[in-house]
Amino acid sequence: MRYKIQILSGLISIVLFACNGAYETKKDLKRPNILLLVADDMGYADLDCYGGISNTPNLNKLAENGLLFTDFYAAAPNCSPSRAGLLTGKSPANIGMYNYRPTNHPMHLMDREETIAEVLQNQGYDTSHFGKWHLGCLPHDPTLNHPQPSDQGFSYSFGTESNAKPSHLNPINFVRNGVKLGKQEGYSCQILATEAITWFDNYHEAENPFFMYVAFHEPHVKVASPSELVQKYAGFPKKYAEYLANIENLDIAVGRIIDYLSEKQLLENTLIIFSSDNGSYRQASNGKLRAEKGSVYEGGIRVPGIIHWPALIKKQSVINEPAGFVDIMPTICDILKVQPFEEEELDGISILSLLKGGKFERKNPLYWYFYRTSPEIAMRVGDVMILGKDNDTIPRTHRFSAADMAYIKNMNLVDYELYDLSKDIGQTENIINEHSKTELYKNLIDDKLREIQLKGYNWEELPESSGPKKVKTEWRVKY
Repeated sequence: MRYKIQILSGLISIVLFACNGAYETKKDLKRPNILLLVADDMGYADLDCYGGISNTPNLNKLAENGLLFTDFYAAAPNCSPSRAGLLTGKSPANIGMYNYRPTNHPMHLMDREETIAEVLQNQGYDTSHFGKWHLGCLPHDPTLNHPQPSDQGFSYSFGTESNAKPSHLNPINFVRNGVKLGKQEGYSCQILATEAITWFDNYHEAENPFFMYVAFHEPHVKVASPSELVQKYAGFPKKYAEYLANIENLDIAVGRIIDYLSEKQLLENTLIIFSSDNGSYRQASNGKLRAEKGSVYEGGIRVPGIIHWPALIKKQSVINEPAGFVDIMPTICDILKVQPFEEEELDGISILSLLKGGKFERKNPLYWYFYRTSPEIAMRVGDVMILGKDNDTIPRTHRFSAADMAYIKNMNLVDYELYDLSKDIGQTENIINEHSKTELYKNLIDDKLREIQLKGYNWEELPESSGPKKVKTEWRVKY
């Protein structure tokens, strides 16, 4: 059966299995292995099972044999903040990750933040990281002195500080456990798959559960794809064909890892989560969603969300309840029955009851913040999304600077937008002047901005503004 949700037409024609339970109770369930797969800049509509053009049979199968979210969200509309939110369960802005992290920049995920890897390592898991890090310098730089993956719970690490350079083909910037490696032959996603399998064979202790965080570089630019895959999309413009092939190549790499787990009879009790760190820089990859990467409109933050766990989750489950990156940490803690955090320390909430088909209520709404584009902040409350704007017209640089830090701490919202996503997935009809709860939503988002300004880390010794400056409406990622 070809398993696809027809979202791109603007309609959500699905069967909501959550009300009948996506959960399959089995006795003597062991602690699950956990495989966290993250694409880089993959749009909501890139996968075949989300209505995309690329051939993605492995991820289709993962969704068909598991659970697919229609309303799954990254933690931020760009890379470093989203990954910080994923690993901590906290809003990136509340822990000082306000923007992507350039090379030699002081901003980083601070060692005081506890990651999923640290929680699981304390529970006896073998932990490993493969791929893009982007949360601090890699390898260690004594001048910056940022915590390394090994300091944040990963006993094994093979990856890059940021993007694969010079492209996905034959990257030269990989680091294994703190040691620079030089040129690696092949395409980045396949290099990661090979390393992950090698880690299983040589480092993983069979008696221990494992946590693998595989952060692919694809399809972030600079895109490079195998010619035989590009040729399959010869009917498209060259650049587009290269991109579509890039998605397929990532799917093949995912398939290799999953096939290995299946061969080792580990798939049944392995919790696999697949998503993307933010929306695509290509509008076509975001389907009917508004805007692209870098925006807190849906196109920048709504991403694919697939969960596969045969020991627990029924096949062909589809859930349209909003969930996202910040929910993964509390869900894992709930599964393991551990409570390493104070009440309401996390911004996410466990969605285990949702996966079980039970009652689910989100006490604190999901929200997103990015100071460099407009609107600057968004919050989802039920079916509606409220967005706040400062209408700031001061040109800003791409890099996070001292002037940006001062702005974050002092900005105010002066304009608002409201959309009913159950009727208007493309956010085309602003109902801010018609909705009966407009003032309530305004107050909620105003209060959230104040919280960010009070809680968010105040970075000192930031670089001064340098490079090209643009007003917020010009900071759109174009392809």
